Amino acid sequence: MPVQKGYRRGWKHGKGRGKEILVTCEFCGRRVPKYKTFSVVRGFRITDPLLKEELKAGGRGISLINSKMYACPACARHRHIVRRKKR
Repeated sequence: MPVQKGYRRGWKHGKGRGKEILVTCEFCGRRVPKYKTFSVVRGFRITDPLLKEELKAGGRGISLINSKMYACPACARHRHIVRRKKR
């Protein structure tokens, strides 16, 4: 899993007014506004050529194997998805 360098708390809102879109943190289950979360793409590689051909013939894309998950700031720091800036 690639580690993002440092991050700033210069979050940008997705909408001008009204209620922000809430997403669920995949690690702790906390409901967090989407603009505060860090996205993590998890997946695996298929190395078996027969299985690859079978997936292509069945109309299944390889994009189904990768999944996008959201982590709240606390879980992102705890799981080393992002690190704090060194002063």
